[in-house]
Amino acid sequence: MTKGEITMQETVYLGGYTRSNGKGIYRAVLDTTKQQLSTPTPLITTVSGPTYLAVNGDKMYAVAAGDGTGGVVAIDLAGTPHVINSVLLPGTSPAYVAVDAQRRLVYAANYHMGRIDVFVIRDDGGIALASSNQCTGSGPRPEQEASHVHYTNLTPDGRLVVCDLGADAVTTYDVDAAGQIRPVATFATAPGFGPRHITFHPTLPVAYLLGELASELQVLDYDAAAGTFAARERLSTLPPDWHGQNGAAAVRISADGRFLYTSNRGHNSITVWAIDAGGDVTPVQHITTAGEFPRDINLDPSGQFVLAVNQNSDNATLYRRDAETGLLTIVQQDIVAPEAVNVTFA
Repeated sequence: MTKGEITMQETVYLGGYTRSNGKGIYRAVLDTTKQQLSTPTPLITTVSGPTYLAVNGDKMYAVAAGDGTGGVVAIDLAGTPHVINSVLLPGTSPAYVAVDAQRRLVYAANYHMGRIDVFVIRDDGGIALASSNQCTGSGPRPEQEASHVHYTNLTPDGRLVVCDLGADAVTTYDVDAAGQIRPVATFATAPGFGPRHITFHPTLPVAYLLGELASELQVLDYDAAAGTFAARERLSTLPPDWHGQNGAAAVRISADGRFLYTSNRGHNSITVWAIDAGGDVTPVQHITTAGEFPRDINLDPSGQFVLAVNQNSDNATLYRRDAETGLLTIVQQDIVAPEAVNVTFA
């Protein structure tokens, strides 16, 4: 570090399984000057299976598993972090959780139950169930025998968008202040696509839909007035010479809307995509995650780094990101991250 240079430290939380050596929710610090992530340490160890996290100010909402139940737990990060309360419903735990700060709601996508759960945020940051919404449908692949809701988050105009991997469907919903939802429109993907996650361009009316089962990225036009999607191009997330088993997992976009990043579980890589002025994409890099089964990746708040977590090898990899080319370079690997499957920067 040169004289006068300011050391920037960013907090990152890792969510993961607690089936083997994982302890729950971990915390680490990224030093952007040294280009180094501290060894993640357990933060909350009383929550079973916190595989996805969402942070809103000094509150965190995490997926949680119980004995024959699953739901969401609310955590206060101020002072000594502690659980405020949890709401667990019959069945399995969700796969995804997101916060709607304006409406003071939390959305959870329950993959195995095919359900959208909505919670209201109490004054103390705790949660209470507002509505539970069963989805239906199926697809041609063995993994699509029923609805499998994998993503519940907001469109840029404040609707709820839901990816149903089992039904090959992406549905938008209107949401009222009480947490009741009403379907607006459904986009049907190609059969067997398996929509997992979606992200939106920061300035263009364009969305990027990741198909887990097809290992493909679908570019969509988004009509905010109608809440509808229209298909554009669909491209493989894999290099042409790869023919092994793979499942696409995470999709993230840079703040300037110039680059997109997707992870491949099987090929064990990150695909870097350049986005042109109209929103179309071109793959420009496939880079190893230096581990097995990268279920999640995320850009840090400065946009200078990408962090990947490898579920099956219990490790994380840190990359420096070139803001002009979008290309990634590994700067740290073999970071111990037991059963980590989610990366959330504060």
